Amino acid sequence: MKERVLEAYTKLAKDYELHTDSDSGANAYYERPAMLELLPTDMSGLHALDAGCAAGWYTEKFVSRGASVSAIDFSPDMVEAAKRRVGSQAEIQVHDLNEPLPYGANKFDFVLSSLTLHYIEDWDPLFREFQRVLKPGGTLLFSVHHPFMDFTVFKRPDYFVRELLVDRWTKKEAGSVEVTFFRRPLQEIVNMTSSWFVLDQLVEPRPVPEFLERLPESADFYQRILHHPHFLIVKAHRP
Repeated sequence: MKERVLEAYTKLAKDYELHTDSDSGANAYYERPAMLELLPTDMSGLHALDAGCAAGWYTEKFVSRGASVSAIDFSPDMVEAAKRRVGSQAEIQVHDLNEPLPYGANKFDFVLSSLTLHYIEDWDPLFREFQRVLKPGGTLLFSVHHPFMDFTVFKRPDYFVRELLVDRWTKKEAGSVEVTFFRRPLQEIVNMTSSWFVLDQLVEPRPVPEFLERLPESADFYQRILHHPHFLIVKAHRP
């Protein structure tokens, strides 16, 4: 599984660097605006971890809001793209989230993970690590595929099982890319989070109007995610 994820995101790195910020409705005009609403506008003096940073969009947002930022990603190509974006303004390194985090305890005020955790089968060791590196009262904010979306779009027979699914994306730079991820029911997402953290909010985002202004050719997708949840956002804190 790890090798398949690495292969996919090595191929996708250039698309994330060049096109996702403006051409991906699911990211730019759907998930990202909803996530940003849950972050402080002024993060001066705070430490933030971007866990699964991809090409560094959230890393840059943390920096622009005044935070001291660390970022990690499984893909060396994504890490290089993130470094090109923010330079020396953040500490960025390659790291596999299936392994212990390379940070001391009580280091971060915020841990953010955007559309990454569905590539991890077992969340228990990772959430233990997130709890360890967060300060008491620190925030965990993450987004994942919505269970309703995975269950219906992929026409699965049993909602309650955790299972590996395969999708195929077509991108400008990479062409056709096979992407694998884990589907899991909502109760598993909520119960796993609340076993390590205090749950604050569940958000089922809706696309912003700018989506249609920028991407009129994606009107069908806009209408679908306007009425059917595609991603799920979870905000929690370390007790």
